[in-house]
Amino acid sequence: MSVDSALFHSALLALTPILLAALGGAVCERAGVFNIGLEGMMLIGCFSAVAGSWFTGSAWLGVLFGALASAAYAMILAVGTITLRGDAVVLGVALNLLAVGLTGFLLRTVFGVQGTFSDPELAGLDGLGLPGLDAVPFVGPVLSGHSPLVYVSWAAVAVAAVFLARHPWGLRLRGVGEAPDAAATLGVSPAKYQYAAVLVSGLLCGLAGAQLALGNVTLFSENMTAGRGWIAVVAVMLGRALPLGVLLAALLFGVAPVGFRLQGNGLPQQATDAAPYVVTLIALFLSTARRKRRKRLTPPVGAPS
Repeated sequence: MSVDSALFHSALLALTPILLAALGGAVCERAGVFNIGLEGMMLIGCFSAVAGSWFTGSAWLGVLFGALASAAYAMILAVGTITLRGDAVVLGVALNLLAVGLTGFLLRTVFGVQGTFSDPELAGLDGLGLPGLDAVPFVGPVLSGHSPLVYVSWAAVAVAAVFLARHPWGLRLRGVGEAPDAAATLGVSPAKYQYAAVLVSGLLCGLAGAQLALGNVTLFSENMTAGRGWIAVVAVMLGRALPLGVLLAALLFGVAPVGFRLQGNGLPQQATDAAPYVVTLIALFLSTARRKRRKRLTPPVGAPS
């Protein structure tokens, strides 16, 4: 594998956790639930995946543990916002903070270590070769050899796009997000679809955490998500909660490994670390400016043409 192909290969690995979490946030957004707790759900998925893999000896059981634990954790947000009518932003921030403390406590309690848990016997996700593609120059090394969850994330984009645009359940979910009272008059339960959306979001964040802890690396470190959940929230906003838009927005942050290449060429580490966040701010600025411009150019309803 050449240096350039290895760089893009690493970029796809960096993209996957952000993309999976952002898809979960997009589903919530379309259902009318603003999920800012993606960071905490992903972190719970990281720890649960490592714990499940360690105690069962199976990486795939670890993935299952991570997805289920994150989904259960997401139900706190569902009950708090949908049933108890709490503020989604406050609850999401609280879930993020709780996840940091909870996983740090469990790391000391379950594994008896502090900071990082790593063991040679911890089962991680193996790379999956794509027959017929490995021999293709450049493209093969970039696209082949990833963990199966990388390919699952690509498929999830297509499934989410078709589901939201074509499937009756997807259309109802969008209706609940846009006009819950109108949906209720048609016999659709807004709470039911919102609970399902938060549950799916938790499952996807769990897969994101499993990929991060068992696919990108094979260990658990305190606060190892390192802001990826927050970046996923921004990707939802930039992509307007559309699966393809979320994918394109997440690609902005998949180039993080390029920073190491630039750092090797003499660029300061602080500059490379800040690059994804600078891109976020620029993208948000441009997105906001575009929306304001469209609002100025669009005549109000009822105005003479």
